[in-house]
Formats: sequence, C-alpha cells, structure tokens
Amino acid sequence: MAAAVTADVRAEVDAAFREEWGRVVATLIRVTGDWDLAEECAQDAFAMALQRWPADGVPRRPGAWLTTAARNRAIDVLRRRTVGAAKLREVAALSVEPDSSGPSVETGHGGVPDDRLRLMFTCCHPALTLEARVALTLRTLAGLTTAEIARAFLASEPTMAKRLVRAKQKIQNAGIPYRVPPAHLLPERLPGVLGVLYLLFNEGYSASAGADMIRQGLSVEAIRLARVLGRLMPSEPEASGLLALMLLHDARRTARLDTDGELVPLEDQDRSRWDAASVSEGVAVLEDALRRGRPGPYQVQAAIAACHVTAARAQDTDWAQIAGLYGQLERFLPTPVVELNRAVAVAMAFGPAEGLRLVTGLEESGQLAGYHLLAATKADLLRRLGRAAEAAACYREAMELASTDAERRFLGRRLAETDPAFG
Repeated sequence: MAAAVTADVRAEVDAAFREEWGRVVATLIRVTGDWDLAEECAQDAFAMALQRWPADGVPRRPGAWLTTAARNRAIDVLRRRTVGAAKLREVAALSVEPDSSGPSVETGHGGVPDDRLRLMFTCCHPALTLEARVALTLRTLAGLTTAEIARAFLASEPTMAKRLVRAKQKIQNAGIPYRVPPAHLLPERLPGVLGVLYLLFNEGYSASAGADMIRQGLSVEAIRLARVLGRLMPSEPEASGLLALMLLHDARRTARLDTDGELVPLEDQDRSRWDAASVSEGVAVLEDALRRGRPGPYQVQAAIAACHVTAARAQDTDWAQIAGLYGQLERFLPTPVVELNRAVAVAMAFGPAEGLRLVTGLEESGQLAGYHLLAATKADLLRRLGRAAEAAACYREAMELASTDAERRFLGRRLAETDPAFG
C-alpha cells in the first residue's frame, strides 16, 4: 500500500516540477528526438515521485532522480516500439553527474552545457509563428498544461492542442536542429528568444485579457528562464538587461493591486510593499550589463524601470531622465507605443500640455487606433489640464477598449472623477 502524500512531500514535488521539468524534458528530447515521448516520460516520472517519495523520502538530488526515472520509462516505451538497438543504447547511456545541477550534457552544441537553452532556441526558431514559439516555450520549458496555455491565449483547449501538435510537426518536418545556433547566427536568433521571454513575462505581469490582471505563475517562469539564459550566456548584455527589466518590474507586483483586487497606479503604490531584494538584484544586474558598453533596448527599458523603483517617493522620480531614456529607446524600437510612453514622461517632466501635443500627434497618425492606453493617456492629460468634459469622453473610449476587468474598473473610477453623473 502506497504511503499517503503529505503536504511537505507534495510541496517538494511541486518545487521539483518548477525547477526540473524543463531540464528533464529537454534532456529526453535531445536523446530521443521525440517531443511527445519526452513530455510523457517526464509526466510519468513526476507521478512516480508522488508515489515513492512519501515512503522512500525525498532524494538528495531530485533532478537526478527524476531524470533517471524518465529515462527508464523512455527505455520501456522504446523497447515496445522496437526502434532499434542504437537508439536504446543512446537513451540508456544518458547519465547523471554527481553534482546537484541535474543531468549532465556535453558542450558540443554551441559550447553551452544545458539542454534547456538548446530547447529554448528550438522553441523560438524563426520558422515558427510567434504564438507557436510562446506556446511551445510554455509547454516544454515551463511545464504548463495545454489547458493553461489555452487560457493564456484565450483559445479553446482543443484548438491549442492542435497548434502545439502542428508546431512540433513543423520542427520535425523542417529538420529544425536541437541546438544553440552557431555564433554567426546568434545575433539574429537571440532577440527572438528574448522577445518570447518578455512576452511571457508581460502576459503574467499584466494579462492581456480576462478577469485576472496578474498571472503570477507566468511571470515567475519567465524570470526563471531568463536566469537560465543569463547564466548560460553571460557575455550577452541584452540577456542580462532583460533579466534586470523583469526583476525591476516584478518588484512592484504586490503593490499593483489593492486588497480588493483593484488596480493601483504607480504614483499611488505603497513603496514599502515593493520587493527590496528584487530591486537591489535588478539594479546590480543592470549595472553589470551596462558596464559592457553594448547598450540595447532591454537595458534601456531596465534603466527606465530603475528610475522608477529607486525613487523614494513618486515626486522624487527623475522624469526628465526618463524622457531622455525613452528618446534613446526610440532609436532601438521606433514604435508608436514607445512614443506614447515618451509622451507620458515628457508630460510629467515638462507639463501636461507638452505631453498632450505629442499624444495628439500620435492620435492623428492612426498608428495606435483601438489601443486603450492611448485614449486613457489623453484622458489623463486632459484631466490634469482641467478639461473635464473632453477627459470624460476619452475615459469612456478607453473603457470600451480595455480588455481586463481591473483596467475597466480603474478607468471607471477616473471617469467618475471627471463626470460625477457617471455610475
């Protein structure tokens, strides 16, 4: 009779899942070449842990235990498939080093000793659509279920399952290699990996739609994967810049919603609730990246975030510096969203009239048509200029365009301030 699963053991298995899932799956994909088999065997290994760890105790090296269990399961499956002695020998030869870092792999694939990084680059191959890259990353490296990924994309579970299958088939049919690209391809491939990780983080930090404004699990996984990437590619300042950016944003997570789940704007957040350790780490990572003298968009965005989180009070924020940094960011990312953010910083540094001039120009260009933050920004600037009726009209437009309940409620409160008849 199996021993009961205690809360402590379940917590250990959950922690091992968060830490080891991507490593186990990545290692099995490398040796078997079969994505579905790798996921199936990894799932079986964690199920086996729930059965055995209550009686046997949690192993000293959970990752090694799980990799061995998954490998043995893969051998059983492959034997039934009669795939051939060579493949069985390859899987059986998978060994585990005696340190605590989990399964060892050779460094012949781009010189980087971690299967997860190879899997990350495979998931983010430019032959796949951006949605497929994010979905595969969530599934294979973060271990999210198909149902969880479907909710993140606001799609049905069967639809998402088909998309994942198609993405895996494309990798197999196109012969996409399971490796870190050679050095001459890294400049074109690394931005795609960083972009997927930042998109994953943002979906958790500020959900694109639905009732939940914050999906903490997605942000946590993005930060974890960014740490992996940063450790394994320490010479890439933009990888460090992305990690710093995530840490500095995530430091404010608990203060972004009040006890009722309502959105709290940056200037009104209780700064004592910000995570000081994340702020310190983010600033240190950013400073190390900047010292390399190769600035990029993630480093500039992290510098902007650092200006916010290192100000003791909202009124101490150096908005002039932030406006200047957005000017630098526009050179890397000449997008209308960056231009809108610069307009906000200009308004804070030099007055709402100057900011409104920039926002009006953006509005007339039509580049951000249907973007609720454009209407919300214009409404806020009009409110600060005392033009209540115009502000109210813009708040109504922003409410209609907003995609999350928390944002709509926040805009409704602002609307009530400019139009007492509302609500």
